Amino acid sequence: MKVTLLVVGKTDKKFVEEGTDEYVKRIKRYIPFDIKVLPDVKNTKNMPHEVQMEKEADAILAALGGNQEVILLDENGTEYTSVGFANFIERHLVMGQRDLVFIIGGPYGFSQRVRAVASGKLSLSKLTYSHQLVRVVFAEQLYRAFTIIRGEPYHHQ
Repeated sequence: MKVTLLVVGKTDKKFVEEGTDEYVKRIKRYIPFDIKVLPDVKNTKNMPHEVQMEKEADAILAALGGNQEVILLDENGTEYTSVGFANFIERHLVMGQRDLVFIIGGPYGFSQRVRAVASGKLSLSKLTYSHQLVRVVFAEQLYRAFTIIRGEPYHHQ
């Protein structure tokens, strides 16, 4: 199994990039992991939100492969504790049938076309984070999940 984090738009924050890179290195000790960055939609200033979401959907759907389970990072998704998220990941590891793709959408969320291919939604918190910061938060939680699965002393209860 491979895990991919698919994100819309590059980050312009050095601390986000450095933090994400640190956790990506750590995660790769446990499982193949990659972050795919899709280009930002251009000329969005006067573009209706719905049109922007559809243009992002074109890029997201083009980036998806065949045998993948798609999970959207969405404020209305299932909220887990860190141990609960580790259990979620472990269930997928045991099943081992499909790669997991987590997607961070653009600022207005996901179009219906993207929602239609997703098998689930995950919320990292009831709080709202910038789409850039979510990269670091998600990567840290994925790393934490693997340390919990392996019984390593990173997570404290």
